[in-house]
Amino acid sequence: MSFHIEAITVLLNGLQQGAIYILLAVGLSIILGTLKFVNFAHGALYLIGTYAGLLIALEVNLTSGQLQAWGFGQLGLGLGYIPALLIVPFVVFVVGLAMERWVVEPFKNRPDTDQILVTFGLAIIVQELFRAFFGSSSLPFSQPSWAQGPPQVPFLAAIPISSWRYYVIGITAVLVLIVYLLVEFTDFGLVVRAGTRDPEMVELLGIRLSRPYIVVFGIGAALAGVAGVVGGPLNPVNPTIGNEILVPAFLTVVIGGVGSIAGAVLGGVLFGVTQAVLVATYSAWAQVGLYAIAAIVLLVRPQGLLGEAEVAP
Repeated sequence: MSFHIEAITVLLNGLQQGAIYILLAVGLSIILGTLKFVNFAHGALYLIGTYAGLLIALEVNLTSGQLQAWGFGQLGLGLGYIPALLIVPFVVFVVGLAMERWVVEPFKNRPDTDQILVTFGLAIIVQELFRAFFGSSSLPFSQPSWAQGPPQVPFLAAIPISSWRYYVIGITAVLVLIVYLLVEFTDFGLVVRAGTRDPEMVELLGIRLSRPYIVVFGIGAALAGVAGVVGGPLNPVNPTIGNEILVPAFLTVVIGGVGSIAGAVLGGVLFGVTQAVLVATYSAWAQVGLYAIAAIVLLVRPQGLLGEAEVAP
C-alpha cells in the first residue's frame, strides 16, 4: 500500500470514529448547555441504541444471559439496517423523554455532584440489566452487505475501507446540520437559546421552558441512539460499550466548548483523527493522546476551542 493511500485510510478512519464522538457530543453539548444538567447516563442511551439497532436489523444467536436461559436462543426482527436507522431514533427519543421527566427534572436544580451520581448510577443499572439479559459475550453486529466493500467509484475504490464508514460520516454530517439549523434558525431554537441565557425573562413572557427543554433532551438522546446504530457494526457489541465511550464523548464536549455544536464537531474530528493516527503509529498511546489533547486545550483555553467564557467550568 502506497503512503498516500495509507494516510488517506487513516484519515478516513479518524473521521469515521470522530463522527461517532460528534453524534454523542452534540447531544451532550446541547443538553449541558441548555438544561445545565450533567448527564453521565448518555452512554447508556448509546448502549440502548446499539442493542435496539442490532435486534431490529438482524437476528442474533444468544449464547448466554437470562434470555437464553428462558429459551430465546435466537432473537431479533431481521428488518435490515434502514428500518433500524429510522426506528431507533424514535425509540431512544422516547426513552430520553422519560429520562428527562423522571430523572433530570427532579435533579435539575441539585448540585452537579448529585446529577453525576444519579446518572452514573442509572448508567450502571442499565449496563447490568443488559448484561443480565444478554450476557457478557460480544454479539455480532455485521455491517450491511451493501456497504461492506469499498465504494465502486474512482479513487475511493482503491482505499481499503468499507462503504459503511462513508455512510457513518455522511449520516453524521446530515444530522448535525439538521440540529444546527433547528437550534439557530427556528422559533424553537430561539426559545431554547433565550432560555439558556435568561430563563426568568422567558418565563415572564409566558413561555414554558419545560416543554422545549424536554424536547432538547429527547433530541440529544436520539442522536446517541443513532450513534449506536451506525457505530455498532464497527465495534464489538457488549454491555460495557456505553460507559467505555462516555469519557471520550465528554472530553469532546469539553475541548469543543459546552453548548457549541461547531465546537463538538471540531472536538470530535480532532479526537477521531488523533486516535486513528496514534493507533496506526503508536497504538499504546492512543488513549493517552486523547487525554493529553484535552489537558493542553483546557490549559490554554479553559472554555474550550469554540466555547464562550461564561459557560467555562
